[in-house]
Amino acid sequence: MNYCGNPYRYRRRVTREVMIGRVGVGAENPIRVQSMITCDTMDTEASIAQTIELAEAGCEIVRITAPTVKDSANLEHIVRGLRERGCDVPIVADIHFKPEAAMEAAKWVEKVRINPGNYADSKKFKILEYTDEQYAAELERIRERFTPLVKRCHELGRAMRIGTNHGSLSDRIMNRYGDTPLGMVESALEFARIARDLDYHAFVFSMKSSNPKVMINAYRLLVARLREEGDDWNYPIHLGVTEAGEGEDARIKSAIGIGSLLHDGIGDTIRVSLTEDSIHEIPVARALVQMVERASRSPNEQSEQAVRLSYNPFEYERRGSNKIERDGIKLGGDEMMRVVVRQTNFDKVAHKLDRLGDYQPEIVYEKAGIVELDPRDAAAIEQLNKSAEDKIITVRDDLAMPVITAFRLLASKAAARHPILLKDVLSAPRMWEGPQRPDSAKTRDDRGTEAAPTFLQTLLTAATNIGSLLCDGIGDAILVQGEEAPGQALRVSYNILQAAGSRIFKTDYVACPSCGRTLFNLQTTTARIKEKTLHLKGVKIAIMGCIVNGPGEMADADFGYVGGAPGKVNLYVGKTAVKFNIPEADAVERLQDLIREHGKWVEPVEAIGAGVESAPV
Repeated sequence: MNYCGNPYRYRRRVTREVMIGRVGVGAENPIRVQSMITCDTMDTEASIAQTIELAEAGCEIVRITAPTVKDSANLEHIVRGLRERGCDVPIVADIHFKPEAAMEAAKWVEKVRINPGNYADSKKFKILEYTDEQYAAELERIRERFTPLVKRCHELGRAMRIGTNHGSLSDRIMNRYGDTPLGMVESALEFARIARDLDYHAFVFSMKSSNPKVMINAYRLLVARLREEGDDWNYPIHLGVTEAGEGEDARIKSAIGIGSLLHDGIGDTIRVSLTEDSIHEIPVARALVQMVERASRSPNEQSEQAVRLSYNPFEYERRGSNKIERDGIKLGGDEMMRVVVRQTNFDKVAHKLDRLGDYQPEIVYEKAGIVELDPRDAAAIEQLNKSAEDKIITVRDDLAMPVITAFRLLASKAAARHPILLKDVLSAPRMWEGPQRPDSAKTRDDRGTEAAPTFLQTLLTAATNIGSLLCDGIGDAILVQGEEAPGQALRVSYNILQAAGSRIFKTDYVACPSCGRTLFNLQTTTARIKEKTLHLKGVKIAIMGCIVNGPGEMADADFGYVGGAPGKVNLYVGKTAVKFNIPEADAVERLQDLIREHGKWVEPVEAIGAGVESAPV
């Protein structure tokens, strides 16, 4: 199977156009940015105000949750109010569980999002074995439930998103395909086939997960399956990492998932999901789109179509290198991913290593005997592979190549036994000042003048380039050299490793964005939970505002905090609810008790890491 035309050369996937109101998605249209309001859908004025605020910030499509028929009916008043105020941004109704709510919403909005995992199925984590006949009967039942909405959208000229979430696959899909990217893809294709049978084609796909590796694999598999189905299965793709969380960690996780796929040419509209006010999602999404636009203009001198891939694009497996030791630090093989710094940056932090906490420089670049290569230099690669000595290798700075392309080529051509050091950019900050500054680092201000990247751009570039390669299984150590401040570069390095699941060194949080379904204040609750648990290294905690994606997205979390009813919280161990209807005022303390019961609690010690700089994102 082939998921893109050429993994070594950027080319955006060719799709048909789907119109969402006045906004075209796919085909020759730019990559569209969208978001979702967070207020109660029954609060008409607040919904209008938040939508207008998003539109003014550059959001091109706005989603509103519609959990009930009553909420769906109120979309009429929201849309009318928007149009009366001169706001023509397309509105998407977000539907879970209730087909009747989707039928009502389709009367008023430009697009309806349905989740195949819960549109016609329930999720009870039952283990059932279906015969082929029973499975076919279930598909027929789904057809009966889904057909009325397809017909209504067809008649009214509404678009649709068939949006699979890793956290809400149906029991039927789970039992046949497992909790896998394949299950996510098959779940969506079942609904797409029904739509196509009814000659309805105004839909887009999505494959969301809170785990970037799962998300990347699922989207690649979806696109590969669509290519196999035929040229007329060229539907646009909506990208997003769901439940990304907040702050720097969420931006990094989103960049790894969304940015890597955009660089593969996959994606026609994106949403960055933050546990923050929605307005903060727009600059991040726009920066990701601008980054891939710059990458598409980068020089690409030759086609590398014939070069094999060193990785399986549909299933994560770490590249098998040999272990090497440098100054007492081992890397390669099954050793943890290491953080490398330049000598100049090490010298700047050497006096305060005890204050850096977990953000420690581990290997100094100039002392590690690292071999710098141009992966297109056949003679140099041949000499490396003939050498009896295992060496740490990396791509040479200042090559006019996209970073992801360069390291994929290096991994494909160099013998796997040589550990690879990944870089975020093929330059150092001092080089940006002169005329030779590489395209990968260039930005322009409003007058078209070249300017140094902002911290957000630096962060997203590092997360996209390094994170994408880590999710491909490439890399044994990383060097962030695009960020000049040494403390921030160290923090970003470790946070990228954490977000990619390559090295867990602190508490991991899965937190959904707010929406009208949320049963508590996600931002303040997340802050309270972090205050009490941030010291629990290696523990993964999911914070979910409602049950929609709760148990499923928490499948690989140790503990979950989920809104069960207004003012009430359910606590989970993995995907199993163990405590019910806890008053919200007591729930964080009860979560701590639950962690203690399972032997994963340690008492906090005095906070360290004060010497690591932080920059606003």
